[in-house]
Amino acid sequence: MALPFAARLDNVETSAIRELFKLLGKPGIISFAGGFPDAAMFDVEGLREASSHVLTHAPGAALQYGATEGYQPLREQLVQFMATKGVGLAPEELIVTTGSQQALDLLGKAMIDPGDAVIVEGPTFLATIQCFRLYGARVIAAPVDSHGARVDELERLIAEHRPKLVYLIPTFGNPTGATLTLERRKRVLELAARTRTLVVEDDPYGDLYFGEPPPDSLLALSTDVPGSRDWLAYCGSLSKVLSPGLRIGWLSGPAELLAKATMCKQFSDAHTSTFAQATAAEYLRAGRMPATLAHVRAVYAERARAMCDALRKELGDAIAFSEPGGGLFVWARLTGAGGKVADAGVLAKRAIEKGVAFVPGAPFYATEPDAATLRLSFATADVDKIREGVERLALALCSHA
Repeated sequence: MALPFAARLDNVETSAIRELFKLLGKPGIISFAGGFPDAAMFDVEGLREASSHVLTHAPGAALQYGATEGYQPLREQLVQFMATKGVGLAPEELIVTTGSQQALDLLGKAMIDPGDAVIVEGPTFLATIQCFRLYGARVIAAPVDSHGARVDELERLIAEHRPKLVYLIPTFGNPTGATLTLERRKRVLELAARTRTLVVEDDPYGDLYFGEPPPDSLLALSTDVPGSRDWLAYCGSLSKVLSPGLRIGWLSGPAELLAKATMCKQFSDAHTSTFAQATAAEYLRAGRMPATLAHVRAVYAERARAMCDALRKELGDAIAFSEPGGGLFVWARLTGAGGKVADAGVLAKRAIEKGVAFVPGAPFYATEPDAATLRLSFATADVDKIREGVERLALALCSHA
């Protein structure tokens, strides 16, 4: 039976990462593939106390339908959370979304017509490419280096394509782990204001720094660049720092954009789970987030160092990478040194056979994929498993099909 599916589905395909997960059922496999936080570090007790408090003190509000814009106590707590990062917002200047992924989907629905140009980093978050293509966008990649998007190239591409929006992950980007410098951040804001181009800042990893904090977000810096706040949208998330299962994200932006996004959300899910929102609001109100962040930063920093040390020891000059300053990923490139395999797709298949998994880098490129690249997540394996996994990766690199 051939059902008459929508033509827009021809523009996308199933996530290569999600497909890879189907191969991870092999017993004993060590996975560097997923971009998941470590479930062992979830503050279960804190969330239990928060949910119990909600069911005791506000069961009617938490278990009932809610406003599409979000549960007001959570919006107020998110405003305070953002204030700790130098951002001044009113609760009415953000809407709560079902994860930041929904925020991206709402932006696609509200902004993109078939044939519109959209600029992303090359490489970038795979789901963003898929989301924007679903709405018919021509997705154009702006080059990146170890300091994030190259603003000179971004400016050239904006002038050439006049995009509906520019999507960036300025801090510990997925997949590259790169962080846009302070100078480049200011240039991006100046460019947005001058060219009247909407810039979308996706910031799921900004709290996961290992040493010194990263530069302020574009949203925080926008107060110093006249007119830039009018051309800036911000996507935040509690998934990587608290729990992805809560599905709590938020979108901030110009009032007219939030109004359109809210209307689209009404058609989508009516509102994000009020119980999840109320639980998150109480968790933030109780003041547990600072200790949670300190803990996960310390653990991920140790695992990142362990992975980088192991890669240098076991793979040597066959792999090149920059040590991340935060986030969840090491982005690497196979060099082919010593005649070893230089195609990450080939290596991924051999690696599965050796009991370790990672994500080849090619799917993260909207255009001109680099087959030698790969993304390794250090988030969910402890230090001993990371070392063992990299040893297995080295065996796969030296093996022959």
